[in-house]
Amino acid sequence: MEYKITGDNLQLVTVELNSGEKVYGEAGTMVYLSSNMNMEAKMKGGLLKAIGRKFAGETMFLTEFTPAGGEGIVAFGGNAPGTIKPIELVPGREFIVQKDAFLCAEDTVELSVAFQRRLGSVFFGGEGFILERLSGNGTAFIHACGDFVEFDLQAGQTIKVDTGSVVGWDGTVGYDIERVKGIKTMFFSGEGLFLTALTGPGKIIIQSMTLHNLASALAPFLPRARGTMLGGGDGDD
Repeated sequence: MEYKITGDNLQLVTVELNSGEKVYGEAGTMVYLSSNMNMEAKMKGGLLKAIGRKFAGETMFLTEFTPAGGEGIVAFGGNAPGTIKPIELVPGREFIVQKDAFLCAEDTVELSVAFQRRLGSVFFGGEGFILERLSGNGTAFIHACGDFVEFDLQAGQTIKVDTGSVVGWDGTVGYDIERVKGIKTMFFSGEGLFLTALTGPGKIIIQSMTLHNLASALAPFLPRARGTMLGGGDGDD
């Protein structure tokens, strides 16, 4: 398999497959493909793993792509302006991602759910009770809003991040939620009530823009239903 990532902050990843190679992607992420590329929806990993993906907020079915009669190409893109990054997996390495970050992967990469181990992460993590785990041997691609910032944390080194801004981290990284200190800071700083604390060793990836913040910035400029216009009323002339 060969791949090419194109674009700046509206990126696509184009994957070139040889005969016998396969990739699979999240439903709705395919942008274009060659005419010899077969496409089939499958429950990767069986029914139980499909149900787990449903609990994670994803679809039960993933779409598998296989070329017929030689080389073929298929391209994938995210659902918002942002960045695509390859994650190289080897046996023994796991990478945890937020539930919307997975884009596509080689058939040799396993996608499964990862349950939170700490109550603070469960109730206040911003990403819900379930995250997604990438493992196996091959290349996976993740996507998130804005640009990526990466850190290689040393053992015992901790960095605190705005909740929701964390894209993913190595399975060796500890993850917990901390409450912002100080009543005034909590309610008037505009930074939320909780921060994500990530402790090394391992790599972490952070996004410069969250989908929630992007939607909030665009909301004042979007058309509204006539009944909700300033001044009230039922919208009648």
